[in-house]
Amino acid sequence: MTGPAPQSNEPAHDPEVLQLASQIFDLAREGDAAAVAAYVDAGVPPNLSNDKGDTLLMLAAYHGHADTVRVLLDRGADAARGNDKGQTPIAGAVFKGAAEVVRVLLEAGADPAAGHPSAIDTARMFGRSELLDLFGAA
Repeated sequence: MTGPAPQSNEPAHDPEVLQLASQIFDLAREGDAAAVAAYVDAGVPPNLSNDKGDTLLMLAAYHGHADTVRVLLDRGADAARGNDKGQTPIAGAVFKGAAEVVRVLLEAGADPAAGHPSAIDTARMFGRSELLDLFGAA
């Protein structure tokens, strides 16, 4: 007689779960705030991240979707959480010139000096003086 099968601490790689996660990341990239909100309200973690450490918030910020950024922040997404390269959502928004997203993230407590490169460094690199003024780093 054999005992129970050994338990693994590895997460399940159910193809359906991975496909759903991919769809939710796409919704964040596309800025579908209502759908992202519905998924998070139904139990998707607001800080869900992909294989590069990009969270839903990072993707929404990078692609300039202020409403989706607000929805995620309102549901507990971490404004300061960087990806595996140390990039932060606010630096991604600066890179893309998404001033409204930058303002929303600042209001949520994002630190423009955090990450590498930081949002301040990124604004300097790309000559985004209006954002440097917003950071008080002109």
